[in-house]
Order: sequence, then structure tokens, then C-alpha cells
Amino acid sequence: MSLAHETSFSCPYCMAPNSLEVDPVNDVGQHQIVDCQVCCQPIELWIQETPTGDFEVHAQTDEE
Repeated sequence: MSLAHETSFSCPYCMAPNSLEVDPVNDVGQHQIVDCQVCCQPIELWIQETPTGDFEVHAQTDEE
């Protein structure tokens, strides 16, 4: 059984939807750099847990 939760976010470069598996123990509150699944540009992510237990992904370009 996987403890990861799948969430999605839009690429700040091409606006394509991307999916991400979030590990609540290790990923929440961390900054990550991932490549867009469509245009391959580097995306800086910051993952937060909402009060309802969902996950919110803030995505920005590497230059922001």
C-alpha cells in the first residue's frame, strides 16, 4: 500500500497539467525542482498540506 497521494498542478511555462505523487511525511513544506512532463522546462515546486488534509502545490518558473 502506497502512502503517496497523487495531486496535479499546471506548468507555469506551457500551462499543461502535470501530476505529482506527494509523500506527506517527506514532501510537505519542501521545495523541489521537477521538469514539466510536456515541455521539459524546470519547475520549482513548494508543497503544502491544507487544513482539510489535501495537498496544494505552488508551481513557479525557475527564474521567479
